[in-house]
Amino acid sequence: MSPYTFEFEDGVVREWTLTEEGAEPTTVADYAPSLFVAGPDAALADLQDRLETDPKVLGTRTEQWATSLHEAHADDRSRVLRVDGGRVDEVRTLAREIRGIHERETHAPGTFRLFDVDLAPGFRYCLDRDIDPTPDRDLRTLRLSLDEAALADGDISALARAGEPIDGDEPQVLRTLRHHLERRDPDVLVVSHAELVPTLERRAETLGIEFHLGRLPGMTKLASENTYASYGQVGHSPARYRVPGRAILDTSNSFLWHQSGLAGIRYMVERTGRPLQEAAWGSIGALLTSRQIRLARRRKGVLAPWNKWEPERFTDVETLHAADRGGFTFSPEVGFHEDVHEIDFASLYPRIICEHNVSPETVGCDCDGADIGHAETNPVPEIGYEICETDGFLPAVLEPLISDRAAIKRRLGDDPSDDEAARLRAESGAIKWVLVSSFGYQGYRNAKFGRIECHEAINAYARKIALTAKRRLEEAGWRIVHGIVDSLWVTPRGDEPEPLETVTADISETVGIPLEHDGNYEWVCFVPLRDSIGSGGSGGSRAGGRRAGGSASAGALTKYFGKRSSGGYKFRGIELRQRSTPAFVADSQRAFIEALDRERDPEAVCDVLGRRLSELREGTVDPADLTVTKRVSRRLADYSQQTHSAAALRRYERRGIDRHPGQSVEYVVADDDARGPERVRLALEEPRTYDADYYATLLVRACESVLSPLGWDRSRIRHSLRDGRTVRLSTFTD
Repeated sequence: MSPYTFEFEDGVVREWTLTEEGAEPTTVADYAPSLFVAGPDAALADLQDRLETDPKVLGTRTEQWATSLHEAHADDRSRVLRVDGGRVDEVRTLAREIRGIHERETHAPGTFRLFDVDLAPGFRYCLDRDIDPTPDRDLRTLRLSLDEAALADGDISALARAGEPIDGDEPQVLRTLRHHLERRDPDVLVVSHAELVPTLERRAETLGIEFHLGRLPGMTKLASENTYASYGQVGHSPARYRVPGRAILDTSNSFLWHQSGLAGIRYMVERTGRPLQEAAWGSIGALLTSRQIRLARRRKGVLAPWNKWEPERFTDVETLHAADRGGFTFSPEVGFHEDVHEIDFASLYPRIICEHNVSPETVGCDCDGADIGHAETNPVPEIGYEICETDGFLPAVLEPLISDRAAIKRRLGDDPSDDEAARLRAESGAIKWVLVSSFGYQGYRNAKFGRIECHEAINAYARKIALTAKRRLEEAGWRIVHGIVDSLWVTPRGDEPEPLETVTADISETVGIPLEHDGNYEWVCFVPLRDSIGSGGSGGSRAGGRRAGGSASAGALTKYFGKRSSGGYKFRGIELRQRSTPAFVADSQRAFIEALDRERDPEAVCDVLGRRLSELREGTVDPADLTVTKRVSRRLADYSQQTHSAAALRRYERRGIDRHPGQSVEYVVADDDARGPERVRLALEEPRTYDADYYATLLVRACESVLSPLGWDRSRIRHSLRDGRTVRLSTFTD
């Protein structure tokens, strides 16, 4: 059985292998983590001499490795210097010294290229030792949670286990938890926040109680908290900790946990080679990169570059103009549409990669095919890049994931047991996010195996596929009312169009990618840009005798709602799908949509709005249902305006709770006319009052999103509320 979690201490590795009873440790003292350096032979020889006296270096030697996918594609290798270190946590330090001291003192910038530098410790160890860290049996978990206020105060008396409070004072809580750890012997600690780990350990020490969360005493801080920026978004990463013999899963720092749970994380352990704890906190991009690094090392003998070196190739203006475009979209016909069908290309971008062999080393392949036996090349539509037919690296990365997801869908269709269905859906969810990111990652400037020409080629194929589908659908008597990247919404253009199943099958065969019928709708509303509401524009279809208005704008690409023919609604982009929307406003918007569905009359929707506004004014709404959640993008001192977020940050500060850029604040607007922190109350303060006018504005905006496809703007909605009409009984049925 393979180990599933690891600890690194003073050059020694402790492997923990699962057993039927628990887990057993094994000490490994001969592991030497390595980094690799490429450069001119004379420069490498000089560097080798310099590193001989470095106490962090155990040894150096030259080896032959491929330093890029292109080298491996051409069956070539480079001479590189392997540098073995004594400790995993010193690899990056050594790399910075090579780049910042040894290179700078004696060579020109860029002389050295470094590889296998920024790998997570556990992943590096598994990669070097060819270990599969996938757990060999079902994992035993223990869920621990503590609310923010108690965590900030270091008060563990409110600690909950599996959602249930542990009764007693702090000493009793620690003794009860210790007993449960001994009896249950969990493999994974699922904690509400990583700081719970040192908090429990500190309180036990202060109270003089023998207690440890791990299978052995001790705790290690792996990384401090930090704030980062990615794609224009500010994020925050909490500190990370390790305890002996157990993996820690911090739910506040695990996207994958919230999307697919432990089953999805376990699947990604198997597919990426990252141990459980590292897979849990890893971003989707990090998981994809880990899979790529492992496959590149195992199959191609390619090292992982520390920094991306491959620049965008020079091209003529005409090619650049053709290539520098995104995916194809069809502007939505804003309005109310009946009898709508949604059809989707299954995993469009990943399948394009696999179908057309798109990969960094195959796009624009300029190797001599006659010398190394490479196959012919195929041109990319519009931009003319040639793609070599020799099996590419990216398809090898993605094809197993696509196959797994297709097999999971088939298995789900066989009516499996509830437990198996839950596991399959979790695995499918995990795969979905990696497949979604695989395309965008090709255009990411720091992607280790990314290349902008691949990004452009994928988009070119996607545009051709969209136009091919459009022509066939229109020839068959179908009208596209909206299309975005891999999804199309169509309605019959006449009385007897060709069966949609026949048309989608033809398109699938033509383009080589399955076009699936995702569902049909009784009706769908496409929502215009908020700024364009009430500005007039082209009409749409009819809704209950009322002409749809609004302009078809790109802002509506992801904003729509509709009713499925099989029952239930689908929402995208509108307020109730937005994380910041209070529960009462989201619930009200759903009621607006239900009223529109029942009555097909905007005035009926306004009647529901009027009743909801009355609830607000009368003070009968639970303030907890008015909580606003916002991610802050700066520190409190950096706010120049007294926004709600700034007011909330001030109140957090008063309570001794740290809030960093990238973290969220939760508050209720208590008095929007007040100044400073009195404008809001934190959700954890359990507010009892709220500013009805502020939330009335949010309600009207939510109603406007529902009625704007029918040509109603905010002023018309408010006029309807004031006209003294008799409210119909059906208004009260939501």
